[in-house]
Amino acid sequence: MNIPIPEYHDVLIAGAGPVGLFLACELALANCSVLVLEQASEVATPLKRAPFGLRGLSVTTIESFDRRGLLARLKARLPDREIAAAAPWMNEERRPGGHFAGIDFFLDQIDQSQWPFRLPHAASPMAADLESIGAVLMDRAKDLGVTIRHRSGVSSVDATDRDVTVRAGEESFRGGWLVGCDGGRSAVRKAAGFGFTGTDPEFTGYFAQVELADPSMLEPGHHDTPTGTYIFDRPDMIRMVEFDCGAQHRMDPITRDHLQAVLRRISGTEVELTATGLVTTWTDRAHLTREYRRGRVLLAGDAAHIHSPLGGQGLNLGLGDAMNLNWKLGATIRGDAPAGLLDSYQRERRPVAEQILDWSRAQVALMRPSPSEQALRAIVGDLIATPDGATYFAERVWGVAVHYDLGSDHPLVGRSVPDLELDDGTRLNERFHLGRALLLDGGASGCLRTLADRYREQVTYLRCDGCDLSGLHALLIRPDGFVAWASDRATDGTEAARALSRWLSCERGDHDSMP
Repeated sequence: MNIPIPEYHDVLIAGAGPVGLFLACELALANCSVLVLEQASEVATPLKRAPFGLRGLSVTTIESFDRRGLLARLKARLPDREIAAAAPWMNEERRPGGHFAGIDFFLDQIDQSQWPFRLPHAASPMAADLESIGAVLMDRAKDLGVTIRHRSGVSSVDATDRDVTVRAGEESFRGGWLVGCDGGRSAVRKAAGFGFTGTDPEFTGYFAQVELADPSMLEPGHHDTPTGTYIFDRPDMIRMVEFDCGAQHRMDPITRDHLQAVLRRISGTEVELTATGLVTTWTDRAHLTREYRRGRVLLAGDAAHIHSPLGGQGLNLGLGDAMNLNWKLGATIRGDAPAGLLDSYQRERRPVAEQILDWSRAQVALMRPSPSEQALRAIVGDLIATPDGATYFAERVWGVAVHYDLGSDHPLVGRSVPDLELDDGTRLNERFHLGRALLLDGGASGCLRTLADRYREQVTYLRCDGCDLSGLHALLIRPDGFVAWASDRATDGTEAARALSRWLSCERGDHDSMP
């Protein structure tokens, strides 16, 4: 009997959500063959449209989309009317810049001059719905030749030191690498034996569309009560948190009577629900994988970390994983990666996830309905209302604080590069559309041009004589837009060339400790 040979791709990706699709696009841009395996028959669902699917995009996410030419496509696709209805605060006279445990901080309080190398025209957070994000990434993936198979959820994983074979539906597929982007209940994570530990939930959160017999019984806005928290957005949207240790999440279907009982307990009113529409639940369970890579299997997004959606950090964290991983995995597949490059994925991204999980837990602590927690909440609220406080919280919520330890004390190394205006009037972000590293020469030395020519397969050289580099003389920027090396000294370029040569020629075993 002839046994069919499994279809082979450089990379198999489990999950066609935003993280999986973004990673697929990036790897295809690096000329890798990519197969995406998705369990669902249809990716688009009502829960991915506004208001349920509305997500805040951080500065780092917006910059990533802009660097690949996707930001304009996304903005053109957004259903502005639906988003405006779901996010009325965007049109308020004093616009919030975000929140921490429901405590707003405002744009007019934020002092962006405290952030190193922040430019006046830099991106600010924006709202987008998951359906629009997914549609833009799906179109991009198809344009780049990515193969996507629906109704093909991964059920088993067999990894060797040379390849990975997965079972999905009735078929088997083989690839050089497998990346699990298949959500918080990741089949890849479980099948490949990744550890996943953290803290259990304290509450069940509800987001529901309801019809009220008498809407005047509930005051609109955010309300903390002795039994929980509820937010009423007129005319029909209710968000609630009840501290029940997550007992109602993914249990029996949520009925009108159940929602009414929870709302009455939290609001302290005898409000009556006459009908319900879409309902979703969530918890504050916070877990993190012990490792992001096991041999040829890697994890990204919710497959690697889960936490409450408070503050809108989850999608941004996952997209950051994809942006960090893509060029490292691509270089590994091409064979031009420095030793240890792929291992730096976990080294850089796991600390970011740890911070986000703790950020989420801290918000839960301020939402507990005990007198001591509410007293602490009042103090934190006073701090957020100060310029320094608002600036600190914005830096964390917007993703401006993301910083990788790359072995340099230069304030720009390890951070997202500013979107500089170049000599020809274009912006720096436009030069990242091909997903390549960039070497910016502001006049430090002509030898950098020679060096870039030597490594032209890995880096694009840009001479920026008339460009305002804010005192910088040279920058090496990774494909993900993070600065790998910077020089603010006017030297003959010998030291810069030596450092760049070591990095580009893979002569150092530790990619992330350039002088």
